[in-house]
Amino acid sequence: MPRRATPAAASAKTTTQAKTQAKTKCGKAADPLAAYDAKRNFSATPEPRGKRTAHAKRLPKASPKGSPKALRYVIQRHDASHLHYDLRLELDGALRSWALPKQPSPDVSRPRLAVQVEDHPLAYADFEGDIPAGNYGAGHVDIWDTGTWTPDGNATRDYANGKLSFTLHGERLNGHWTLVRTDKPARQPQWLLMHRRSGQAVREPAKPAKHPTAARRSSMTPPDEMRPMLATLIDVAPSSEGWHAEMKLDGYRVLIRIAGDDVRVFTRSGQDWTHRFAPTVNALHALRKRGLPNAWLDGEAVVMNEHGLPDFQALQRAFDENAQSDIVTYVFDLPWCNAQDLRDTPLRERQAMLSAIFDASGMHAQADAQTSAVRILHPVTGDLASLWRSACEAGLEGIIVKRDDSTYVGGRSDAWRKLKCSQRQEFVVLGFTEPAGARQGFGALLLGYYDDDGKTLRYAGKVGTGFDTGALLRIRKQLNAIETSDPPLSPAPRPGGAARVHWLRPTQVAEVRFAEWTRDAHVRHAAFIAMRADKPAKDVRRETRRDGSVDTTKEICAMPKTAQRTAPGLPATPTTPTMPIKITHGERVTDTHSGVTKRELAEYYNAVSPWMLPHLADRPVAVLRAPEGIGGEMFFQKHAAKTITGVRILPPSLDPDHAPLMQIDDAKALVGATQMGTVEFHTWNARSDLIERPDRVIFDLDPGNGVTFAQVVEGALLIRELLDALGLAAFVKTSGGKGLHVVTPLARRHAWEMAKGFAQAVATHMARVFPDRFTATMGPKHRVGKCFIDYLRNYRGATTVCAYSARAREGMAVSMPLRWEELSDLPGADAWNVRNAIDRLKGLGALGALEQDPWADYEKASQQRVTKAMLERLGDAARHS
Repeated sequence: MPRRATPAAASAKTTTQAKTQAKTKCGKAADPLAAYDAKRNFSATPEPRGKRTAHAKRLPKASPKGSPKALRYVIQRHDASHLHYDLRLELDGALRSWALPKQPSPDVSRPRLAVQVEDHPLAYADFEGDIPAGNYGAGHVDIWDTGTWTPDGNATRDYANGKLSFTLHGERLNGHWTLVRTDKPARQPQWLLMHRRSGQAVREPAKPAKHPTAARRSSMTPPDEMRPMLATLIDVAPSSEGWHAEMKLDGYRVLIRIAGDDVRVFTRSGQDWTHRFAPTVNALHALRKRGLPNAWLDGEAVVMNEHGLPDFQALQRAFDENAQSDIVTYVFDLPWCNAQDLRDTPLRERQAMLSAIFDASGMHAQADAQTSAVRILHPVTGDLASLWRSACEAGLEGIIVKRDDSTYVGGRSDAWRKLKCSQRQEFVVLGFTEPAGARQGFGALLLGYYDDDGKTLRYAGKVGTGFDTGALLRIRKQLNAIETSDPPLSPAPRPGGAARVHWLRPTQVAEVRFAEWTRDAHVRHAAFIAMRADKPAKDVRRETRRDGSVDTTKEICAMPKTAQRTAPGLPATPTTPTMPIKITHGERVTDTHSGVTKRELAEYYNAVSPWMLPHLADRPVAVLRAPEGIGGEMFFQKHAAKTITGVRILPPSLDPDHAPLMQIDDAKALVGATQMGTVEFHTWNARSDLIERPDRVIFDLDPGNGVTFAQVVEGALLIRELLDALGLAAFVKTSGGKGLHVVTPLARRHAWEMAKGFAQAVATHMARVFPDRFTATMGPKHRVGKCFIDYLRNYRGATTVCAYSARAREGMAVSMPLRWEELSDLPGADAWNVRNAIDRLKGLGALGALEQDPWADYEKASQQRVTKAMLERLGDAARHS
């Protein structure tokens, strides 16, 4: 993930650069005006040439007498593409220069952003006139103020260190001023220009009179309330120009009101949670004593886990166990400060002021014990899509992208946008089921959300995983108090299973992580995160992603569109997407037998992507590449050896001691891999967010010599019969070669050894009961006249060809999901290929045209578990065979 230096490190780096920028690699002094000269054509502009001077030849009339340290100062009004003001201070033989978007203000409560630009020659202090069109800085220049300045200390050192205090003696501006370099990353260093009262640092306005007027008190005291600005969920990163990113922290949003000695912490819904944030409040009290002004701060409270990542459940435990010392509040905005309402001020200026007031209060990256509970969340610039991808790879929740010029508005705004790495949101808790077996507390929470009218509740499924025993008991006690006899919505939902349902008044909110929305608007593979006391239930809506490129931006990179995926089977809307990338050498023949070309294969994968992507979703993928076609050299790639367009690189920690694993999240990645010569796609039996817990077992029936396809079908049906006797549902697909794959979904509770052990037990049992039909032993000599039941597809790191993937065989057959009833009429495992598969999926083909999803019940079976009783039954059968 792109890492931004800490404030202290960034300051040190900038200081070093400032101290050394006047030297070349050979150690000779470099011309500080070289950048100035390089930007100008002096045959076309009346501006003076760059010339370093020991001191100004003349001082203006405003120069104070008897001031040996007085140096030249000028502010020029520059009406270029945008009207701005150029501040120039003589130092070390040149004019240090800053561009101010707004006119300097003598008001101590109104600091101004000052963007550092290239040094100018001293002669520029007298320049007025027009810079012709076509030249750098074209426009009219006037001298707005001129005079001298006197530094408070060593000006060269203070400038290099990023904090320059001085006195101005100008025709317009006088008095004490400070320039402070901020830590905001930008192409050009950003400073703040602030006016100080004599003998006073840049802090609050002077103390009011003993009995100030009501209007005066109102202007000095922060407003009583502040509505937070909220981000809109999108699925595509906007263009980087005019936007920046912040890491999306997994915590509680807080707004902090500082008014004199009164520091209060509020949730986003306005609840006063000051008592829960003692370290944050104490840190801000300490900063107040150092001069932090009255303000409203916007931020996020988090607890970091052992990996240095925000952990919401750890934050919840900190509240429950009164371990507030672990909580750190990251501040990222300043909507009100020092008697000034900043909500109409552009975000870039608010951020600069935020850095400045904390810097002036002595808070740095390596904060002391008094202030360590408060930090600044610094913005990150660069390619937003890459930042998003990097955040996901690092295990963060996502990123927030914000317009640099956005004003602060209460409520949801398109100027702030959130890009999540996985699906998660809050839901209203509608009820809960009774626990089964040894489980305590409850079985599952029933989830819902309100329509946009805020009145109609919709059922959204249930969540039964993600709880430890303590949470089950604690939440049950909390829910008992709001139990009611009537369901909160009509008609009442009927969750699967026979467990009794306890209905609740819809007042509690739970945050849940889930894989996707199913076509009936229920969450799939949901896992509990935490109860949310900071959000009213009436505010809970279904979050829908919108295209981040709409209106003001352009789409530059699509990331995983998890919200649009459905469970494995048929897509909700089977349409063919447009080709996401250009295919080069498309005429190259991939299969000489059928004549299928590289372009034809890419077009197939693009067309099949709505059906195939749910099977690829969130799973590490391996690819079989045939750059010269399937008749040439081929190689199997499980790890990211080189970048493939659109393919997501997973965190290295998922498969240590190897290059990172890969993941296919969208059609762009699917076709991008094809462009790189990929023919086959193979997936793990686990998803990348919980890679140590497989969610399926696959039995690969591989026929030996002399075995007919009818015998393979019979073998698959026998395995299904055995699994059914054990209480497990199973699904079938062709391999695209000679055999069939029998797939059994599992709840993500079993370790790899358990899954592999179960698969081996089934294979061994079948080989023992039907020794003339099956073998569980590898090797050609063991499978003559038999089907090899390959259970080795179920160990950690093993892969199986993905549904709808083409096979690198003559004819380019594909692996096709089936209904069990279709097996009797199936001519072979290679019945569908890249040329006729789409017809089947669209219901057009004569061969097995689909009218319904062959794996429609896959979702219902996704919580199946392998039990000890099942293994004992297989073992007993073995002992009595």
